[in-house]
Amino acid sequence: MDNSEVSARLYKMAEMLEFQGENPFKIRAYIKAARNIKNLDEDVNKIFERGELEDIPGVGKAIAGKVEEMLKTGTFEAYERLNIQIPVDVGKLMEVPEIGPRTLQLLYQHLGVESLEDLKEAAEAHRIRRLPRMGAKQEERILNALKSLDERSKLNRIPIGRALPIAEEIQNTLDANPHIQNVVAAGSIRRRKDNVGDIDFIATSTNQKNAIYAFTHMEKVQEILGEGTTKGSIIYDGNIQVDLRIVNEESFGSLLQHFTGSKEHNIRLRDIALSRGLRLSEYGFTDQNTGNLHPCRTEEEVYRTLGLDFIPPELREDRGEVEAALSVNMPHLITIDDIKGDLHVHSNWSDGKNTILEMAEAARGLGYSYIAICDHSKSRAIAGGLSEKRLIEHVSEIETINEEFDDFRVLSGVECDIKANASLDYSSDILEGLDLVIAAIHSGFNEDRKTLTKRMVSAIENEHVDIIAHPTGRLLGERDAYELDMNAVLQTARDNNKVLEINAFPERLDLNDINARSAKEMCISLAINTDAHHTSHYKYMSFGVDVARRAWLEPDDVVNTLELDKLCKLLGIEKH
Repeated sequence: MDNSEVSARLYKMAEMLEFQGENPFKIRAYIKAARNIKNLDEDVNKIFERGELEDIPGVGKAIAGKVEEMLKTGTFEAYERLNIQIPVDVGKLMEVPEIGPRTLQLLYQHLGVESLEDLKEAAEAHRIRRLPRMGAKQEERILNALKSLDERSKLNRIPIGRALPIAEEIQNTLDANPHIQNVVAAGSIRRRKDNVGDIDFIATSTNQKNAIYAFTHMEKVQEILGEGTTKGSIIYDGNIQVDLRIVNEESFGSLLQHFTGSKEHNIRLRDIALSRGLRLSEYGFTDQNTGNLHPCRTEEEVYRTLGLDFIPPELREDRGEVEAALSVNMPHLITIDDIKGDLHVHSNWSDGKNTILEMAEAARGLGYSYIAICDHSKSRAIAGGLSEKRLIEHVSEIETINEEFDDFRVLSGVECDIKANASLDYSSDILEGLDLVIAAIHSGFNEDRKTLTKRMVSAIENEHVDIIAHPTGRLLGERDAYELDMNAVLQTARDNNKVLEINAFPERLDLNDINARSAKEMCISLAINTDAHHTSHYKYMSFGVDVARRAWLEPDDVVNTLELDKLCKLLGIEKH
């Protein structure tokens, strides 16, 4: 551990003690030691090696012992014991300006508030104002503080479509350095969340000093935040914080598992470890009887020690994955290799950049067996939407192009607008002539929940609609999902055997993982489509597959994992 990590753990200890109402002198001792260690000009590890920890101002014998324990094992027993005893997320809750330790105690004891989500729920339900020393004004201040915190959090988060290419660029640079090995991006980016905070890398090294120097002096580094012996922290091009941690090979799996997270998943693992007489930290397992540390070289070893099947990173959110791993019932998650085609593709007939033939040839080059060209319908004039006459010509061109292939098929389709009155953009006679109809809302996003739900349900019930595209209309970082009764949408899709789309375009990723998993649990079929407007956009399929994996989807849950003949049978498409 470096100076900042030791300091952070001491600060967290002080917060937990404050929450418990401990002796103020004890709390101040931890805070003083944390502050002085953070501001040291020298690596605390070197001070420890010289036996001079107690020479640091504010670090007495007791705290020096805990710092020594941290430097050897990555944590200290008193911290772990207290962390288990306190179910409250003290650190997060005390980031809220209106929440101090006494208020937090009050909220926990009377309302069971353990997290920011609990706090928001209690405030919105007007339960806080009933507590002693609170009232309506204090409750309102808490809600406003939570709103500000949430807005700051959103501003500091990066859509995965922007973060992942940056992470891959940095990884390629680090992989090329002879002093750095086993580079892996951890954290929420490895779990493939739709947005991430900063980017964390884990690696091993034959020369830690040179490795950290190489990292902090990459070409696109804007600012160096920290440059220790085992950790570097920078601001990278685009104002993104990136951290690199160097670890010994014998502890690589332990650290990677820990920093991949999520926090909730890791808490579950720590509980299982404790039931086996072990304490789990980022450095491995500590035997509670002997105090011996057992590091893990691989993540598989971490899970195996706990008696669990390996859990893929995308599932580590404490949503039932631990129970599945305990019962040897992990899903066989979909992969990019399972995809046989793309059912939502645009061409230059509307707002795409390539011809239908170019889109077909590019997809065929990827090994696909089919695509569906679904250019926009007439209401999307701004996107070059097709009139009835042009749509008929569009179908004719697709038929001509299909004559050139004997191992590939272009399906004739349309992305048909769901209009404000809940009708579709074309008559039944027109829609009957297409292989595939995708319906989507492109206007009226600010309508009320009832109106939007009625529009969506009506489209799903239309006999000609096969797939609902980007069902909640969100644009990451730009537009929230519009108000929908998702239960009604899902039930209607199930009752009418309709397919819902996971739109893989990185600005959308819609359905999200939560809704997609709900669809799976209701036996609703899904399609993963890129909404490609250029041949280069086919690469976005991997983003959609990541969402599907986070949603626990298996190949059989996704219609475009089917071979063409089976897809045609499922969707009622005429075979040629």
